[in-house]
Amino acid sequence: MAPETGQLQAVFASTAHRAACQSREVGRPLSQHSSRDFEAELRELRAHLLAMGARCERLVRLAFDAFLRDDPATSEDIADLDVRIDRDELEIHALILRILALRQPVADDLRFLATALRLTTDLERIGDEAVNIFERAVEQNGRAQRQVVGQLVAMSSAALDMLHLALEAFVQWDDEQADHVLSCDDEVDRHCAVVIAAMTTYISEHPQDVRSGLRSIRVAKYLERIADHATNIAEEIIFMVRGDDVRHGGWAHTSRAAPADRDFVTQE
Repeated sequence: MAPETGQLQAVFASTAHRAACQSREVGRPLSQHSSRDFEAELRELRAHLLAMGARCERLVRLAFDAFLRDDPATSEDIADLDVRIDRDELEIHALILRILALRQPVADDLRFLATALRLTTDLERIGDEAVNIFERAVEQNGRAQRQVVGQLVAMSSAALDMLHLALEAFVQWDDEQADHVLSCDDEVDRHCAVVIAAMTTYISEHPQDVRSGLRSIRVAKYLERIADHATNIAEEIIFMVRGDDVRHGGWAHTSRAAPADRDFVTQE
């Protein structure tokens, strides 16, 4: 078992125990289902989503490390993780559709399932972006990369932090932590802008290193997209917990609104 998987499952287990004792601690009311099979299916779905998220985190780390080292030697591990994440998406979608068809969920459970459907799509795309980063490690010329390595490392760390915090917020039904994830996206965007500006200047002064400079720009864009998908996950969690649709700038309005006014915020 990967360390990230064990860590996230440990968080899930401890959170589930607390929820059984005090549902208000994580903000989710305990559902009273007449079917134990329904509860078992929901637990299976949560566990599968967490395992998929942990694999995505590991894939991003492996891919970025390979890019920094100019080392494509981890290609087999990368390929295996990517295939497993793709399979996760199909299996989770099949499970959700089965639950929707057989259980006819409402309220919290319906929002949870809708969130899970969108979450798997974002996780799968994070896996694809990680593979794109890994592909930039092939035949890399490190001269351009060294000009922006600090910014790229900071971007990678920030994007992975956002993803990890978003997954924790999902486990804990924590909309406040999801709000925090949304506020972190600007930092990644700033790093990306710095990388693009630096590489544009470098390429103009070293036209023989155009390909190398473009690789660094592409990696910065892939990391930015990973952060964007983590942002999407955080938005989905906010919808799951409190029913607010904060996509397309809605978060800026709801975060400024007083609690009593939130019901009157126009949703997208």
